Amino acid sequence: MSHYVAYKGEYISALTRLYLDKATLVWNGNAVSGQEELIKFFEMLPSSEFQVNVLDCQPVHEQATQGQTTVLVVTSGTVKFDGDKQRYFNQNFLLTAQATPTNTVWKIASDCFRFQDWAS
Repeated sequence: MSHYVAYKGEYISALTRLYLDKATLVWNGNAVSGQEELIKFFEMLPSSEFQVNVLDCQPVHEQATQGQTTVLVVTSGTVKFDGDKQRYFNQNFLLTAQATPTNTVWKIASDCFRFQDWAS
């Protein structure tokens, strides 16, 4: 068990580095903002298996982002969390280019995840 916890912590640390320091994640209508809150949120999630069925992206016009190079990524598929049934989801990301002295790094500025549960 301790090996899994150490691995999960390393994974969460790497995952949260993909986000801007002040990024916001909206998970089924619940907002989480900032690195510390993102870490806490990801730590509470159970293990999961995702299958992405659709992936699309397009640039966001400069006028909407004050000249910041930004791309909208839209994805959907299925996810199964430990102890739960498989569910459909949609997830949208706004990725923004962050220039460094040596290269450009893409970071998540906004992330919106939603389960798609339809009535049978």
